[in-house]
Order: sequence, then structure tokens, then C-alpha cells
Amino acid sequence: MEPYAIIDESSFPIIRIGFTGAKSTDENFQAYLDQNKACYRNGGPLVLIFDATKASIPDIAHQKMQANWLKENEALMKSHCLGTAYIIPNSLIRGILNMIFSFQKQPVPYQIVKTKAEALDWVQGMLAGK
Repeated sequence: MEPYAIIDESSFPIIRIGFTGAKSTDENFQAYLDQNKACYRNGGPLVLIFDATKASIPDIAHQKMQANWLKENEALMKSHCLGTAYIIPNSLIRGILNMIFSFQKQPVPYQIVKTKAEALDWVQGMLAGK
């Protein structure tokens, strides 16, 4: 199974999630959601950087799975996630993210940016309480 995303926790509390460009399948998308939830196991504050530079457009069923995941994990995110930066240079992918958020509102502060540097600056500011 080709992963839908790679999650890098090596710079915790900054967690980087990079989409691989693989087509979403029930198996790889569920694995991505499960790995995303596992990032919260430490119980401390964290920030997320989603790099959608290589993202493929998820199937509509998987977009709904993402929306449901946000709803089911809202309390977890609110208690631990200080913010989420989305690196999305592609306007179509930005539109998909907005559609997911129309199904289920993003429960923590977020910023949509075009570069990794902008994302890192924003999440570091969130960690610093700015």
C-alpha cells in the first residue's frame, strides 16, 4: 500500500504531515487518519504543518471521512493542538480543503500558506503564544 501521507514527529511539538501524491484508497486514507490521531498520544500541546504541495485530490468519500474525523476528534484537537498550517500552493486543493471545512468546521486556529517557511513561521508563533 502506498501511503497517502507521511507523518514526521521528529521535531515534536511541530508535526509535519506531507501528502505523497498517492491516490486515496479506503486503506491508505484510514491509515493516514489513524496516524494523525496517534500524534496526540503524548498529551502535550502541539502544532501541525500539512504540506499539500504533492497532494492528490481525495475521493469524495474520503473527504467526508476527513470531516467526520474532525468532528469525532474535536475535543482532542481543542485541548492539545495550538494551530494548523496548511501549505497549499494549488487553488483546486485549497477549494477541497474549504469544502471539507464546510462539512465540518476546523476546531483550532489555522492558516493557509503557500510556502514551508510561511508555515513554520506561523506555527512557531502559535507555540510562542503569539
